[in-house]
Amino acid sequence: MLTVGDKFPEFDLAAVPGGPEGLKGDFVQISDKTDAGKWKLVFFWPKDFTFVCPTEIVAFGKLAGEFKDRDTVVYGVSIDSEFVHLNWRLHHEDLKGLQIPMLADIKRELSTALGVLSPAAGVANRATFLVDPEGIIRHVSVNDLSVGRNPQEVLRILDALQSDELCPCNWKQGEAFLKP
Repeated sequence: MLTVGDKFPEFDLAAVPGGPEGLKGDFVQISDKTDAGKWKLVFFWPKDFTFVCPTEIVAFGKLAGEFKDRDTVVYGVSIDSEFVHLNWRLHHEDLKGLQIPMLADIKRELSTALGVLSPAAGVANRATFLVDPEGIIRHVSVNDLSVGRNPQEVLRILDALQSDELCPCNWKQGEAFLKP
């Protein structure tokens, strides 16, 4: 699995755009070059039309504005196609207002390149990557398929990384940094 300090792999995936545009059925291509020069949060969920996944996707979507305020784009990814993503958005009440794009890794190329594909389940694990503007992975976490993430914690980690300071345990934006 790729980890902190590694270069995030190149990718070019079809996606359902976020916001109202995503409900129209017009797909877009999103690549590693899209939103160049910005921080990226790339998170994977195992499959559409499941139970834990929409809770996470909605929670990340609700924080999209806070990530944007930090010059960070949010990409959600699964092994499902863009057509399945669209159908899920259209038929799941909580996903209709989703503000982030849903990327389709149907060939499992990105999840394989990152090393987050579960061989037993054939789907991506619940992996989360924070990638800096130079394309370097600065944070990675992976949860078991049955356990959802805490998007607020990902935002806290992003704040700490962007501070370029030494941040103690449980540090939050606005608190004092450590002085060596």
